[in-house]
Amino acid sequence: MDSVLVGIEIGGTKIQVVTGGRDGAISGRQRFVTIPSDGADGIRKHIADALANLAMRQTITAIGVGFGGPIDRQTGRTCCSHQIAGWDDFPLGDWLCELAADVPVVVENDANTAAFGEAMNGIGRGLSSVFYVTLGSGIGGGLVIDGSIFHGHTKTEAEIGHIRLGPARETLESRCSGWAVDRRLREYAAANPNSPLAKRLDGEGGEARYLAKAMADGDVGVRAIFDETCTQLAFGLSHVVHLVNPAAIILGGGLSLVGEPLRAGVENALDQLIMDVLQPRPSVRLAKLGEDAVPVGALLLALNAH
Repeated sequence: MDSVLVGIEIGGTKIQVVTGGRDGAISGRQRFVTIPSDGADGIRKHIADALANLAMRQTITAIGVGFGGPIDRQTGRTCCSHQIAGWDDFPLGDWLCELAADVPVVVENDANTAAFGEAMNGIGRGLSSVFYVTLGSGIGGGLVIDGSIFHGHTKTEAEIGHIRLGPARETLESRCSGWAVDRRLREYAAANPNSPLAKRLDGEGGEARYLAKAMADGDVGVRAIFDETCTQLAFGLSHVVHLVNPAAIILGGGLSLVGEPLRAGVENALDQLIMDVLQPRPSVRLAKLGEDAVPVGALLLALNAH
């Protein structure tokens, strides 16, 4: 049987189990939708079944995991999940090792894993240092320096989503995550039922996907929300620049699908927020790997463990 590396993404909305080789390219994929009511047990059943199916056809040599929550890297145990019940202090690394006949297993949080994927095989390839920020249901970050994930003193690091925006204790995540932008757009549309945005909405949730089209329709209220979001994101990222000064900042996650308007908006705002001596500032780039960032990063983690 062929030998393969396995990369696993355990997220709040989806699970991916992929196979690949030493180049980090995905050669096979099993994808599942997360059902919150099934809890962690439901996710673990999907993963166990996927690994069993793989083992019938291929030899698994190592496993890398990007987990959607804080983890203890030394033990491979999950600390918790903020979205799915049943992950408190779970021995994920040992469980996977037992399922896959004692192969090496590396467990990281998903933001670090995505940062690693983009730095090594994505838009940050070839750069000495990159900071990746994922703008999804929450906001996470990861820093990769000279091909290695930066790790802090204890269980987590690069938690850019928890940067305070002011004395009111609002955080970057509470203002600029996907759900936060959705909420602000939903409230605006409710207060302005004749606005271009309100005419486009077809239900509650995912309002940010209409953001670029509403701005193109001339919706000044949506433009104001967008500009404020870019400025607040740039404010959070200015701390990264002042502390680390990476070669590039990579915007990933669902909100990054707004595309070039978001990238340019953050870049322009960032120019106004960093000290002159740091010019030219880090380039601001859109993630290249899309939903493959975590699984590609997980494959590369597995390669390093092998």
